[in-house]
Amino acid sequence: MTTVHEPGTTGRLLVWPASTTESAHGDLAVGGVPLAEVADRFGTPVYVLDEAEVRDRCRTYRDAFPDAEVLYAAKAFLCRAMAHWMDEEGLGLDVCSAGELELAVTTGFPPERIVLHGNAKSPRDLDTALRLGVGRIVIDSPAEIARLAAAVGPDGHQKVMVRVVPGISAGAHDKIRTGTENQKFGLSISDGYAQHAIARILDQPQLELTGLHCHLGSQISSVKPYLVAVRRMVGLMARLYEQHGLVLPELDLGGGHGIAYRPGEAALDLTALARRVRAELADACATAGLPVPRLLIEPGRAIAGPAGIAVYRVLSVKHTGEHVFVAVDGGMSDNPRPALYGVRYAPRLIGRHSTAEPARVAVVGRHCEAGDVLAADAELPADTRPGDLLAVPVAGAYHLSMASGYNLVGRPPVVAVRDGLARLLVRRESLADIRARDVGL
Repeated sequence: MTTVHEPGTTGRLLVWPASTTESAHGDLAVGGVPLAEVADRFGTPVYVLDEAEVRDRCRTYRDAFPDAEVLYAAKAFLCRAMAHWMDEEGLGLDVCSAGELELAVTTGFPPERIVLHGNAKSPRDLDTALRLGVGRIVIDSPAEIARLAAAVGPDGHQKVMVRVVPGISAGAHDKIRTGTENQKFGLSISDGYAQHAIARILDQPQLELTGLHCHLGSQISSVKPYLVAVRRMVGLMARLYEQHGLVLPELDLGGGHGIAYRPGEAALDLTALARRVRAELADACATAGLPVPRLLIEPGRAIAGPAGIAVYRVLSVKHTGEHVFVAVDGGMSDNPRPALYGVRYAPRLIGRHSTAEPARVAVVGRHCEAGDVLAADAELPADTRPGDLLAVPVAGAYHLSMASGYNLVGRPPVVAVRDGLARLLVRRESLADIRARDVGL
């Protein structure tokens, strides 16, 4: 086998994990394990996660931001192994619920390195965070201030941040743009709600305001929105210093770092981001006469996404007029992103070598929805047939974490690969699991 990232390698595999190798027989291996072998052993659909790729991406962030606190956004994908890897690689965690928090802490992840987010935190979310000793809680609405202060109690103490809306439109789709005024997250600078909330927090001695937080959106491929965010956030910090004498030691710029799902697509230049954000932050703070706060960033997709592959088996090939539909044994229940955001993937035939000419097809799922399309304009060999295996790269983020129980199919397993070995991380959801939850007649 030859590595797909050698000079002269075809660009069609550039979005695959660095460990990916290809044989002359059409077999594709990741982490030294043939994907067809994973499919035979664990069944399909199946998610394959390259542990080395995950760890390498963590180290890339640590190297690019050596003085920052890097928090993995657990919503992208979380399991016990993932939490363990993040701990070993020195990253913190950004969680959005009591479920994500408890899973991480019961795995052994240090709670003081966890930040709890959420625009509408439930009483259980807050109680769990306080009980487990979470490092920071990001306040997202005025109602949370009194609730949290009461839950902490007069003799308690909790570090908090405030999520600010900087009024910046960034992200690949309007459903994943969260830095603008017309969405549910955060408190606006422009209408004064952020400043008012901060003043209320300062009146609660048991709440320690450590910094400001913003998150602009997802799949951002340009550095510029982050630089604008730095200027606006430091501007607010300067006003807080003037009004309250407050010097905040932390600034969280969130995540949203864009990755390529298909060869040729734009991705965020992490090196440029780190260099220019540091320079912009230093300059803005010097102008405002403030010390430079410690930076926090929250990558999720950029760590997990390119490390994952989804493997499906073809169930049918249907010709309808000029259209060819290749149906697989998964679909929108294990990957709702194409239906939600119109995301485009590049599936590939694996397990055999085909000499047939490429054909333009739609790879569709098995579910009873016209929108159950995994790849509307895929290029596959014209002789693709039932029983073939298809692999979809860049499937590590927001697939299983957003999976549903639609049609009671059951969610796929997650298999980790590394150094020629494959091991099960998350087992397949069985029909017995589904029946066990249905307790009434």
